[in-house]
Amino acid sequence: MTDPRVFQYGFTALYLLDLGLRYAFGARWPWVSWPMASLLIVAVLAAVTPLLRPGRAPHAPIVLAVADLLAVGLARLDPDAGSGLLIVMPVLWLGRIAGRRGVVISVVAVVLLVSVPSIMYAGFAPVETARAVLYPVVAGAAALVIAESMEWVNHERAEAEHQRDRLAGALETIAHQRRVSDAIFDTVDVGLLLLDGSGRYIGMNRRHQEFVDLGYPDGHDGRAGQESGLVFDADGRTPLAAEAAPSSRAAQGEEFDEVRIWVGEDPETRRAISVSARAIRSEDGTFEGAALGYTDVTDIMRALQVKNEFVALVSHELRTPLTSIVGYSQLLEDDTQLSLGARKHLAVIQRNTERLHRLIADLLSVAQHDAGAVDYARERIDLADVVRDTVDAMGTAAEESGVDLSMVAPDSMAIVADAQRIAQVVDNLVSNAVKYTQSGGSVRVRLAGEDHQAVLEVTDTGIGIEPDDIDRLFNRFFRSREAERRAIAGAGLGLSIAKDIVEGHGGRVEVESRPGHGSRFRVLLPLGR
Repeated sequence: MTDPRVFQYGFTALYLLDLGLRYAFGARWPWVSWPMASLLIVAVLAAVTPLLRPGRAPHAPIVLAVADLLAVGLARLDPDAGSGLLIVMPVLWLGRIAGRRGVVISVVAVVLLVSVPSIMYAGFAPVETARAVLYPVVAGAAALVIAESMEWVNHERAEAEHQRDRLAGALETIAHQRRVSDAIFDTVDVGLLLLDGSGRYIGMNRRHQEFVDLGYPDGHDGRAGQESGLVFDADGRTPLAAEAAPSSRAAQGEEFDEVRIWVGEDPETRRAISVSARAIRSEDGTFEGAALGYTDVTDIMRALQVKNEFVALVSHELRTPLTSIVGYSQLLEDDTQLSLGARKHLAVIQRNTERLHRLIADLLSVAQHDAGAVDYARERIDLADVVRDTVDAMGTAAEESGVDLSMVAPDSMAIVADAQRIAQVVDNLVSNAVKYTQSGGSVRVRLAGEDHQAVLEVTDTGIGIEPDDIDRLFNRFFRSREAERRAIAGAGLGLSIAKDIVEGHGGRVEVESRPGHGSRFRVLLPLGR
C-alpha cells in the first residue's frame, strides 16, 4: 500500500484523535498558539492530499511525512497538546517508501523539527532532554526496521521461485527483526502490558516488569486482578481491591485514561503510576484483549504533596499573629477615647484582617482537599436556616455596595450534611455574587426542593463570565479576565472549594452566564431526613 492518501488520512485521524482526547479531558489552547499552528498544517495537508495520485509527484509522500513531523514538533511545544508517539507513523512511512534514505530523513527531520524545538522551548529539563534524545533514536530504529523489512520482502518475492534454499535465512531475518522490535519495546520508559480476552498477560516490557516486581514481591500469576499485592488507591493508603485494579477493568473491556495508583509499601521506593487502557476488538466488535500504559508520576505526586504541606504550614503559622491582630483590634474598638480618624483607620485594619482570615481559611481548605484529609461532620441540618443566616450576614456588605440582596426559601428543608461546610459554600456563592455586581444591581437567592434534591440558586445581574472562562471557573487560583481587568479582589479559591464541598456531599454545581448579563449558580444536594 503505497498510496500517500491512505497514509495521510491515517495520520490525520490519529492526530485529531489525540487532540480530541486532550480537549475532552480539559486541555485548551488560544487561537494564536503552537497547537493551533500545528492543526493548521495538518488541515492544509488533508486538503492537498486528495489531489495526489500514486506514481505522480514521486517526492510528495516524503514531503507529506516531513510536514507531519513538523506538525508534531509544533504541537509538542505545548505540554497539553501533541503526543510524541505520533512521530512513529511518519517515520515508518519514510522507511517504507524511501528505504535507508528514509531512515536518514527520519532521523534528521525528528532532530530538527521535534527534538531541537522542544529543547529550545523547554530548556534542558531532564524529562524533555531525555525525550529529545530518545525520539530520533526510536525514529531511526523504527524506520530502519520497516526499511529492512520492506527490502527483505521485495528481495524474497523476486527470488522465492528460484532460491528455496534461502528459506532458513529468511526465518533468521524474521527472528532478527523481532529482536529489534523487542529492543524498541523495552526502550520506551513507559510500562506496557498486553492482555488477551481472558485477562491473561501475553506481553509486557521491562519497565512494566519493574512495577510488577515492586507491587508483587512474592510473585505474580500473570493474570489481571491478582488479589495479594502492595497496590494502593490514589490516596496511597487504601489497598486497591482486585476488581478495581486497572488490569481488571481493562480485562472487562473498559477504556480509561490517567487512573492513578501506588505500588510498593516502602515510602522510599514506592511509585505513583498513571494508567491508561485501550480495548482490542475484532472486526465484528468482539473483545480480544487490551493494551495498557503505565507512566511513573511519582515526582509529580510528591511535588504536589510538598506544595500542600507548605501551604498548610504557612497558613497555620499566619493564624497566630492574625489572632492577635483581631484581639487587639477588638480591644481598640472598645476604647471610648479613640478619635473619629483613628476609628476609620481601625475599620480599615479590621476589614483587611477579615480578608486575610478568609484567604488563610481558603488555603487550608485547598490543602485539606488535595491531601484527602477533609472529614465532614454529617448530621441532620436545616438547610433553609443555613441559607437565611448566610444571606442575613451578607446584608450589610450588599447594602454598602448598593446591591439589592433578597432570598426566597421554604420555612425548613432537611438534609444530612456538614453545616459549617455547607455554610461556607453558600457564603462563597453569595459573596461572589455581591462582589461581581455593580451598584444598582441585584442578587437573588432561591432555595427549593426538586426531584428529591435541594436546589440552591444564586442569581446576579453582575458582569457575567466569558464562555472561554466557564470551563476553568472551578480551577484552583483561576480568575476571569474581566475580574482581573476590573481589579476585583480575590484569590480564585472560593468556587474551587465550594465545588469540592458540594461533590463531597454527593451533589454538583452548575453555572450559567452571559458577559454583561449576570450569572446563575445552581447547587444540587441530595435531600435527607
